[in-house]
Amino acid sequence: MLRKINILPRWIIFLIDIVVCGLSLIFAYIIRNNLNLQLLSLRELSGELLILTLINAIVFINFRTFSGIIRYTGIQDAIKLFMALAMSTTVLFFISMVSANAGGTLIFSNVTLIIYALISFPALISYRVLVKFGFTYLRNYKMDQKKVIIYGAGQAGFATKRVLEHDTTANVIIAAFLDDDPRKLDKVVDGIKIIHPSQLSNYTRNEKIDELIIAHFSISPARKNEIVDFCLDHGIKVLNVPPLDTWINGQFSARQLQTLKIENLLEREPIKINNDEIGHQLKNKRILVTGAAGSIGSEIVRQLLKFEPQTIVLCDQAETPLHHLELELQDMHSKVNCVSFLGDVRNRDRMNDLFAQYEPHYVYHAAAYKHVPMMELCPQEAILTNVMGTKIIADLSVEYKVRRFVMVSTDKAVNPTNVMGASKRLAEAYVQHLHRKLHETQFNDGSIVSTKFITTRFGNVLGSNGSVIIRFKEQIEKGGPVTVTHPNITRFFMTIPEACQLVLEAGSMGKGGEIFVFDMGKPVSIADLAKKMIRLYGYLPGVDIDIKFTGLRPGEKLYEELLMDSENTTATYHEKIMIARIRNMQNDQLPEDLNLLFELARNRDATMELVTQMKKIVPEFLSNNSVFESLDQRIGEVQVVPIARIS
Repeated sequence: MLRKINILPRWIIFLIDIVVCGLSLIFAYIIRNNLNLQLLSLRELSGELLILTLINAIVFINFRTFSGIIRYTGIQDAIKLFMALAMSTTVLFFISMVSANAGGTLIFSNVTLIIYALISFPALISYRVLVKFGFTYLRNYKMDQKKVIIYGAGQAGFATKRVLEHDTTANVIIAAFLDDDPRKLDKVVDGIKIIHPSQLSNYTRNEKIDELIIAHFSISPARKNEIVDFCLDHGIKVLNVPPLDTWINGQFSARQLQTLKIENLLEREPIKINNDEIGHQLKNKRILVTGAAGSIGSEIVRQLLKFEPQTIVLCDQAETPLHHLELELQDMHSKVNCVSFLGDVRNRDRMNDLFAQYEPHYVYHAAAYKHVPMMELCPQEAILTNVMGTKIIADLSVEYKVRRFVMVSTDKAVNPTNVMGASKRLAEAYVQHLHRKLHETQFNDGSIVSTKFITTRFGNVLGSNGSVIIRFKEQIEKGGPVTVTHPNITRFFMTIPEACQLVLEAGSMGKGGEIFVFDMGKPVSIADLAKKMIRLYGYLPGVDIDIKFTGLRPGEKLYEELLMDSENTTATYHEKIMIARIRNMQNDQLPEDLNLLFELARNRDATMELVTQMKKIVPEFLSNNSVFESLDQRIGEVQVVPIARIS
């Protein structure tokens, strides 16, 4: 039925406005004559009605008071009507004054005009409001309505209310506003009460609330988690207003309301970094980012832009993602020269061409293979990319006198139980070895060491390529089941922007040779994470969508570590960044050992020998849930002395 109700034609609205104004003039005459109809002069009234109609028609056409859709009438329409009536009344007043001075008979009484204006404006607004509420009633008649609470009684909250009221498909009732500001407590806006979050529990006992929409952009993570947990416990769906920069002309649509993402709940308080120091180092400099098309590399590039470097070289072997990043940067209209360079960090000749052509001042090395089960199947690729690729970029950085080399590592390099983590530990070891050798050279011949090598370690990154969050999302949207490897598995999490900010900060503060570790907060239970994501989508875990435990994958740990057992940390001026006191590999033969490793990696039939060599160089590398566990027993039986002696 409702779909057959079309928008009222403008000419009908125009005629209704003219009729309403005519009736208002008649009522003004009746009121002026003390409701005595016998005192009315039909001849005089008809003449004035004709003039009124003519003047209003001209004014209404110029002000286009009839152009709005009545059921969406708002404050802008009311202002337009007020200005039109003020104009027409003023014109009538001047016509009456001129007529009186010329001895004419067409004279509008000032009292009549005032009464007319006081009647016509409320009348024009009232019939519009009646149509608006009438349409809303008919639209929602015998239809299930959702009761909604909007968190945030500010600009975004009021905009959300308007969007929902104007959306014919939303079918919602705004039950209340929720706001932390005590000054707004118990105030009423458009008939809607503002309550404090502490009153939410009592309020929901009396009112059945279906959805809560977060329309507040500065809500603290703690408060957000508190409100979301309450809503999930009481079967209330939580939605999120899109960021302001995605609004079109200051507006958004109901379709842009997003289901709250788990990333939003794992966020911590915004971190503060020393932008002045980073800017001083990077401004007008040439910067190379390897793995630039990846989730970490691309975010590093985005954050580098604000420091106004001269050039950023985007190096990656993935053609399509690199092209997408290039298009994104073009749309940002940055003045920074961003150059795409398609190349593999394992190809020394290609990388040498890059360094020779651009001579970067700073290198952020984020290129790496990172998927644990995949690298268990392909140890050769882990060695050639994560270790040899790092060695090539580090060696070229020294050769071309790069000022700082910042390597992005992982918490899986701590007491590695898989090939991927061990390969990153080997890369860390070579970077430290190179730094130590450079300083020994400086001590012996007095030369100046130009390149500072800095390593950064952190855990899982929310929303990165291959993230468990993305996997869970895909599984939920398909109806499940959601697969978790183990009921007790936990991981540290960090957002991509937060991780990259800390990488830039650590890179700027490093003096060379350090491994920086980041404050990752508390470890998160993956099973609890899966349950919370299911509930955020409005489903019940184990009822609507099952959770299936599949067992630990090859090389996977139950718990990740940020520091080795024998390590501790030294604080820095940044509370979220620490320096790891690590067990340095005092092994002068490390380059030769790595070259042997690379030779084994090029031999596709020498997988077991390759991993055995890795375990000799990194004796703390003990495989878990992997075919390579047998190597640990074999090495232990023959009591092989590790090539890398730990001091």
